[in-house]
Amino acid sequence: MVRGLVVGHDSFMDQHQLLEVLNESLAQQLLAAPLLARLAYVATDGSPRVVPVAFLWTGRAIVVCTATTAPKVQSISTDPRVAITVDTLGPPAQVLSVRGSATIETVAGVPAEYLAAAAKGMSAAEAAAFESQVRVVYKEMARISIKPEWAAVYDFGAGRVPQFLQKLIEP
Repeated sequence: MVRGLVVGHDSFMDQHQLLEVLNESLAQQLLAAPLLARLAYVATDGSPRVVPVAFLWTGRAIVVCTATTAPKVQSISTDPRVAITVDTLGPPAQVLSVRGSATIETVAGVPAEYLAAAAKGMSAAEAAAFESQVRVVYKEMARISIKPEWAAVYDFGAGRVPQFLQKLIEP
């Protein structure tokens, strides 16, 4: 069964459907794993951009923190539409794909979400050393909060593939 697919290109899921997808076991595993996500946004010149980012799922939003001077900050401030993908290398591939809108807040110092996102893949000692280093570098940071509006989970090993692929393999 394929979940999280919508018929219209610009359609969004209702809150119940969205929470159903985001609360699935595989989605929760991917959101908690020490993986980088790929954040897609529209650059100020109108061209698409995709960048790897550390992230934290708060239960309501996907949070990405970065320097206030990062190109994505100005771009997302201009056009808040974003997409984010968290996936395993596989095989088989497992993927969480999310589309939504982002808001940006400038935060004094280093946001807790930035440290928590980095710590997902570190030991306690490594996380403490990392925190000491970044507190010297960042006097302020941009906190990008992505509110999911659409989500899909794909598990190629379990036959949960995008609808266009499902149509190809069905007799």
